[in-house]
Amino acid sequence: MNILAIIPARSGSKSVPNKNIRLIAGKPMLAYSIEHAKGSKYINRIVVSTDSEEYAKIGQQYGAEVPFIRPKEYAQDESLDIEVFYHCLKYLEEKENYSPDIVVQLRPTYPIRNPIDIDNMIEMLLNTKEADSVRSIAPAKELAYKMWFKDKNDFINPILTDIPEAYNMPRQKLPAIYYQNACIDVTRGKTIIDNYSMTGINIMGYVMEKNYDIDTEEEFRKAEEYLKIISGGNRFVFDIDGVIANLVPDNNYSLATPNVRIIDVINRLYSMDNYIVLLTARGYATGIDWKDTTVKQMKEWGVSYHELHFGKPNADFYIDDKMMDLNKLLTMFN
Repeated sequence: MNILAIIPARSGSKSVPNKNIRLIAGKPMLAYSIEHAKGSKYINRIVVSTDSEEYAKIGQQYGAEVPFIRPKEYAQDESLDIEVFYHCLKYLEEKENYSPDIVVQLRPTYPIRNPIDIDNMIEMLLNTKEADSVRSIAPAKELAYKMWFKDKNDFINPILTDIPEAYNMPRQKLPAIYYQNACIDVTRGKTIIDNYSMTGINIMGYVMEKNYDIDTEEEFRKAEEYLKIISGGNRFVFDIDGVIANLVPDNNYSLATPNVRIIDVINRLYSMDNYIVLLTARGYATGIDWKDTTVKQMKEWGVSYHELHFGKPNADFYIDDKMMDLNKLLTMFN
């Protein structure tokens, strides 16, 4: 079975200049999608469709084929995916007599994706004959049931009307809504060629919780930080109480309980070959020696670390130029 990954990499991005080849954690953005395709157990051909000779060389350097330079008419700001993919498939058919059974679209603006998701989506299509395609989707943060159209006279009408006055209902009683996150699209080749469509009619959805699509400088920085962390070799210093351990009255640390969520994150960071240091103010103000209790708790709670230090000064506020917000770290890994 021919399963083709196509990575559309047009030059000329306006929001983040040359974002498709911009270096992120030491590699061009385009390289990551090529590596993701290589990580799939099903994909057996990878093609980059680009209008740029420079992008083409980078694609080839990282192991993709670039059998053509995309014509300018299919590389405009308003060019549609179907134009790009139809051109690619017709070229391969006419020049090589090659026709893919399944086409996987991997946009280069996603430097972070799991090849397992690619394979899961391919399997969904392989196992569901009536499906034309599978799209990656994510839970919508804002409900379309509470969104409106506004006319020229300032009157508004709800976007969705299948539930009467849904806009007046609590969020909890409304159906879950998903949006297409543009991370992975899997389509039958005949859907593109015969129906001139990227999806066809019968579309399945594959839910993804994490999204790292890059369209702004802020999103670029967020993705780069995550890639730096998961690549290992970073040094993390964690406070214990209020972070690893839940706070207890009167600083009686023998009663402390573990913060399971942050311990899971610490252990994942440790497994990625990051260096973990624990730093605590236990006993700084009172002079009580909490070392044995602390070491025992870390062992019982399953905390993986390299160093444990006492003597952190007690304070009401800590200001540091390398401070990372705890909720930000939890969001990144949960």
